[in-house]
Amino acid sequence: MYLPTELPHCVLRPWRAEDKPALLWYANNRKVWRNLTGMFPHPYAEADADRWLAVAASSDASIYLAIEARGQAAGSISVIADENTGQHTGQIGYWLGEPLWGQGIATASVRSLAAYALARPRFERLEAQVLAWNPPSMRVLEKAGFTREGVLRQNVFKDGDLIDSVMYARVRNA
Repeated sequence: MYLPTELPHCVLRPWRAEDKPALLWYANNRKVWRNLTGMFPHPYAEADADRWLAVAASSDASIYLAIEARGQAAGSISVIADENTGQHTGQIGYWLGEPLWGQGIATASVRSLAAYALARPRFERLEAQVLAWNPPSMRVLEKAGFTREGVLRQNVFKDGDLIDSVMYARVRNA
């Protein structure tokens, strides 16, 4: 699956084994790690890249894609399918290598994947929790049509701090 974005130099595509060096380069960054869930390790080692490439190759209801910018895998975007009572809800998550921040790549990527996922029968709702110290990611979601639904007070322990997260969502027919 290849999903175009509104940017001519950015596409969403499956992860490939040959993406490993770029994955290691961009993912092994404390600033990237600081804004992600506890599933994302730091430092980011070869074994972590191998595990991720295996997960991304799985064929379940979730969607795992590389963000390719200027011909190189420079980040990741996914929609993780809930298998329980929220079976029509997907958790959207993304990260982008620091050298590419502030260029509209994350926004274009979220717009593209959200449109694709919400056009599939599986997903009626996409959610994203953003750490309170990450306003740039909140702007990405808002520009991609997500609505701020609320603040989950002191629900995340990250980098030695107990902090709030902000819930964003986009629903199919809203």
